[in-house]
Amino acid sequence: MSKGKQTGAKAASSASKTLRDNATGDESKSAAGSAMSQRHAPGKETSPKAAGSASDTLRDGRTSKSSKSAAGSAMSQKPSKS
Repeated sequence: MSKGKQTGAKAASSASKTLRDNATGDESKSAAGSAMSQRHAPGKETSPKAAGSASDTLRDGRTSKSSKSAAGSAMSQKPSKS
């Protein structure tokens, strides 16, 4: 479990901007959607599929700063491997 982590206001704002941008790709939108769904839900975790999308978003050099912020928030809330 993610130990009570939830998306902060700044990351939620970035996620919202990412979701509203028509030029944003599906991977970034998936990660942003995951981050948004965890805004006021401390027990919720990022799914493996959304974590993969967030990882791809963070590694893509074309990704905007706001998309990377949302993806980073989603990644920080994925379940630990152990």
